[in-house]
Amino acid sequence: MKKLYFIFLYLVGSLGLNLYAQTGVSVSPPRLYFESGLGNSNTQKITVTNVSAKNSLDLAVSLGDWEYNEKGENMMSAANTLANSCAGWVSVKKEDNYFTLAPGERKDIDVTITVPGTLADKLSTHTAVLYVSQMNPVDDVDNKGANIKVSIRSGIKLFHKLPSAKNRKLEISNLIYTKSNPALDLTFNNLGEIWADGKIFTDLVNTQNGKKTSLEAIVFYTMPGNKREVSIALPAGLDKGKYTASVMIDYGDRDNLELGELNFTYE
Repeated sequence: MKKLYFIFLYLVGSLGLNLYAQTGVSVSPPRLYFESGLGNSNTQKITVTNVSAKNSLDLAVSLGDWEYNEKGENMMSAANTLANSCAGWVSVKKEDNYFTLAPGERKDIDVTITVPGTLADKLSTHTAVLYVSQMNPVDDVDNKGANIKVSIRSGIKLFHKLPSAKNRKLEISNLIYTKSNPALDLTFNNLGEIWADGKIFTDLVNTQNGKKTSLEAIVFYTMPGNKREVSIALPAGLDKGKYTASVMIDYGDRDNLELGELNFTYE
C-alpha cells in the first residue's frame, strides 16, 4: 500500500504555483503598491486563477506581516505584530473572504487599504501580506508515484506609503574581500523613507594585465531601515593577481547611484 502524505506549500511574492499536474493556484500580481494620505483609502485588484486540470478549490483570504532579514530573505509573522504593519488597514469584500473556483476559473478581488486619521507611529512606509489559502486538500501523486494530499497558499506583498514620503537613499557601509570563499562581501543600508530595489553591478579589473571581468547583476529588495549583506562570489577560473573591484548599486535613481571600490589580491 502506498503511503499517504499531506503537503502544505507556502509561497510569498510568487506569480503562481503549479507544481503538480492536477493542482495549482495562480495569484497576480505578486506585489501591490499603495499610496494614500491619512484618513484616505486606495483600492487595487488581484486576480486569483485555479489552474488545476480537474479540481475545484475552496479558497480563503487572510492577512499577515513580513519583513526582510539581513540576507534579503522573507521573514513571516502574524498580522499586526511588526512595527511597520498595515495589516489592520487592509480589507476585502465580504464575499471575497471565502470562495470556490472551478478548474480554469478566475476571480478578481479588490484589495483596499484605508489609512487611519492619525498614526500611532511616525513611519512613512508600512507593509502587510495577503494570503490566498486552499482549504480543501486534494489528492495527487508525486514524481515517485506516492499518493499525496496537496494544499497551497500564495502570498501577495502589500506596500503602502504616505504621499509625503519620497526620499530614497542607499549607502554602502562596508566592502571587503573574503579569501576563504572567495567573495566580495558587501554591506549597505536603506537610509531613505521608502522601499528601494534594484541591481548590484560588479566589475573586476586585473591591474597587472588590464583584463576586465563583469559579474552577473544581483537583484535586491530593501525597506527603510534595512541593513543588507550581500556576498558577491568571484567567478571560477578567475586569473590570479591584483584587482580593483568596482561595485555599483543601481536603485532606479540615475542621480544617486551608490558606488564602492576595493583593491585586493586574488591568490
